[in-house]
Amino acid sequence: MEIVLLGTGCPQCDPARRGPSNLVRARGLQFLVDCGSGVTQRLVEAGSRGADIDALFLTHLHTDHVVDFYQLVISSWHQGRPRAQRVFGPPGTKAFVEGTMALWEPERRLRIAHEQRGSVAAFEIETIEIAPGTVFDEGGVRVTAVAVAHAPVRAAFGYVFEADGCKAAFSGDTAFCPALIDAARDADVLVHECFVYRELQPVPGMRSAATVAAVASYHTRSDEVGRVAAQANAKLLVLNHFVPTRFDRGAVLAEVARDYAGPVAVGEDLTRFDCATRRVAHRDFHLQLGRTS
Repeated sequence: MEIVLLGTGCPQCDPARRGPSNLVRARGLQFLVDCGSGVTQRLVEAGSRGADIDALFLTHLHTDHVVDFYQLVISSWHQGRPRAQRVFGPPGTKAFVEGTMALWEPERRLRIAHEQRGSVAAFEIETIEIAPGTVFDEGGVRVTAVAVAHAPVRAAFGYVFEADGCKAAFSGDTAFCPALIDAARDADVLVHECFVYRELQPVPGMRSAATVAAVASYHTRSDEVGRVAAQANAKLLVLNHFVPTRFDRGAVLAEVARDYAGPVAVGEDLTRFDCATRRVAHRDFHLQLGRTS
């Protein structure tokens, strides 16, 4: 199983960190977890395409996690996708998908009529609204959804992928969450969000101290995430979905290390993790983490 961080950012605009999205490759299948801003470009940079994706798993319906959904659909059509899209997500996903497709329907009709491409199958969307538990079990890959703590969002999920004896867990957006810890137990890789509270300062006219506190309340702080990884006994912690996008990496690693003695990676866009070989790569940098036994 291979994981590629396509976007490690948040709603802030930062060319170094695109919107939240992750690619999972396992047993010849390819999956997306969320489709934030820039996902289709990052997919190409990762050697893949929207046309190749077997399923999209949405953690929740906040804009930064879904904003490039239609771009994924239209670019997949341009790439010759010969089959329907499959989208798994929380209650409300069907309304989101149908509303998005309806919004762009007039433009889509013009494109179809004028461009005369061979298939419109890429515009067919199979939407599956999920509950906690196993949501996908095909081709030797099992995906489990776990309800996480992102109130006031009513339905938000993390996901656990399992294939070929490897286990990868994705937190989605969540405060400290015992249910996620249980689901991620002994994961080869735990990809977890990281809210760096001390670096998100109030800015007059933009955000107050109350704003910062409110946003922090439904995320996991950088001084908490090490405890999550330690209690889950994760073999590798990958920090992801940073708020803010610019921060002191050394200070964050020091915070995590107070609670978690295992290896930690500060995720960057296009970082790759191979669960089976325990190799980490980012552009020309490669790291072998060693064996677990």
